[in-house]
Amino acid sequence: IQRHNFLRRAKRLVVMDMDSTLIQQEMIDELAKEAGVTRKVAVITERAMRGEISFAKSLKKRVLCLRGLNESALERAYRRIRFTPGAPRLVKVLRRLGFKVALVSGGFTYFTDRIRKKLALDYAFSNTLEIRRGKLTGRLHGRIIDAEQKAKILSAIAKKEGILLDQTIAIGDGANDIPMLTCAGLGIAFHAKPKVQKKAHVSMSNHGRLDSVLYLLGISEQEITTLAR
Repeated sequence: IQRHNFLRRAKRLVVMDMDSTLIQQEMIDELAKEAGVTRKVAVITERAMRGEISFAKSLKKRVLCLRGLNESALERAYRRIRFTPGAPRLVKVLRRLGFKVALVSGGFTYFTDRIRKKLALDYAFSNTLEIRRGKLTGRLHGRIIDAEQKAKILSAIAKKEGILLDQTIAIGDGANDIPMLTCAGLGIAFHAKPKVQKKAHVSMSNHGRLDSVLYLLGISEQEITTLAR
C-alpha cells in the first residue's frame, strides 16, 4: 500500500543494485568459480551476512582470494550474465518516460560499465578491480561502494539532476542496499532477505519480473506494452 499523492506518479530517478537484482548472478561468486575458490569466498560472505564483518572488509577479503586470476576470466564470467526477467523492458519503459536510470553496485566496474552501455543507462557506479600484467592483484582501486556510499550516490545523482529525494526509487535485495532503500522516496526490496523486506517501503518477494515495478508507478499493462514497443 502506498500513499496516494501526486508524488506516486512524479518519480524521476530509479537507482538499482546489480547482483541478484538487475541480473540473476552474484558476480563475485562467478569469479570465485573461475579462481577455484568458491567455498572460501562463500564462507566470507556468510560471515558478512551474519554481521560479523562489514561489507567493505568482506569485499576486500573476497577480492584477495582472486589474486592471480587471469583477466580473461572476467570475460568468461561476463558472458554468463543473464538479466532478471523484465529488466530490459523496465529500463526501456523508464527511459521512454524520461526517467534517469542508475546502477549502483557493490560489484565491479568491468561488468557495470558494460551493462550501462548495453541498456543505455545514465549512470553506473561500482568497485574497480586492480589488474596488472593481465592478472588480478587481489586489490581494489579507490573508495569502496558500500551501503553508506550507495545512499550517498543516490542523493548526489538526485541533487545533480535537480530531482527531489521523494521523486527517487531504489531497488535492491541485500543488507548493503538498506540505507539506499530507506533514503529513496520509494525503496523496493526485490527478492530480498527478510531483514531488507522489513526496512524497505515495498517488498516484491513473490514477483519474478523486474518490470512489475512499473505497476507501483501507476502504469497499466496496456501503457507498458505501448511504451516497450
